[in-house]
Amino acid sequence: MRVIAVVIRILKQFLHDKRTMALMIVAPIIVLTMLALVFNGEELEVEIGLIDAPSSVFNNMNQKNVSFVNLDDDINPETGIKEENYDAILSFEKGEISILLEGSDPSLSKAIIDNIKQSLNTDAKSIPVSVEYLYGSNDMTTFDYFGPVLVGFFIFFFVFLIAGVSFLRERTQGTLERLLASPIKRWELVMGYVIGFGLFTTIQSSIIALYSIYVIDLKMEGSFVYVLFITVMLALSALTLGILLSAFAKNELQMIQFIPLVVVPQFFFAGLFNLETISDYLSWLGPLTPLYYGADALRDVMIRGQGFSEIWIDLLVLGGFSFVFIVMNIFALKKHRRI
Repeated sequence: MRVIAVVIRILKQFLHDKRTMALMIVAPIIVLTMLALVFNGEELEVEIGLIDAPSSVFNNMNQKNVSFVNLDDDINPETGIKEENYDAILSFEKGEISILLEGSDPSLSKAIIDNIKQSLNTDAKSIPVSVEYLYGSNDMTTFDYFGPVLVGFFIFFFVFLIAGVSFLRERTQGTLERLLASPIKRWELVMGYVIGFGLFTTIQSSIIALYSIYVIDLKMEGSFVYVLFITVMLALSALTLGILLSAFAKNELQMIQFIPLVVVPQFFFAGLFNLETISDYLSWLGPLTPLYYGADALRDVMIRGQGFSEIWIDLLVLGGFSFVFIVMNIFALKKHRRI
């Protein structure tokens, strides 16, 4: 009978916590739906530019999901990839085939090389083929490609979780109410928490970035200062979002419930999956998430070696997210006290 009593008590707890019951059913459905839309989305379209490449050397130029585009003879291959977003530029001159790959995705680079070699006719297979990489190299690993995304994701995830739970405890233990009973203004309280937590998230971000690059040897082409700046800005957006959502949770369990709804969906848009293949039903969500911009900036610096002129928009958007979350935090405190 005592066992039955405990069972009944647990069931009553779940019945009274409708939010937990709903999340146990809704969250897995949402994640599974996203996975289905990601993996059953459009196939990746590869675009290869051709310079001075006679069609007579190819026997299968119109392959599925691969398009060959004839370019002007005077175009610079590097410019074509940077400005026109070609995956590769192929030129045929002096009896040699030259391939310039975008190179940031090693699996895609290998597929392009194999595709070009399969497209050559029998007579052209003996022609020398030279391969160069605009970004990356032939010894770049898949982990190098995914690394910047994983660095950004784990920083965002743990800062969001720790900040949310910590601020929630401030409220449940009565610390927040005591502070609100003082003459302090809402914006002063929010900024105090953001700066206080922000100092620790800055240290955390620095350690993770240093470990990733100098211990496990992630590919690093750009400046570490930019990587540090990006991770701090990303952590700040996670910090302010975590504090904001903690205002709508009554306990740690409810705070954790936000993870599959807020953090996990961002994982799909951070670049771990090729964004060009994601279903149109989901692709519009990517630009609405902080991790989308943080991961893009980290890849630009760590893999492509780019500088501030290429990442400033991503940093500006991350700063915008943090500012909006801070303002929303100030208004969220109204339910505790009007100042």
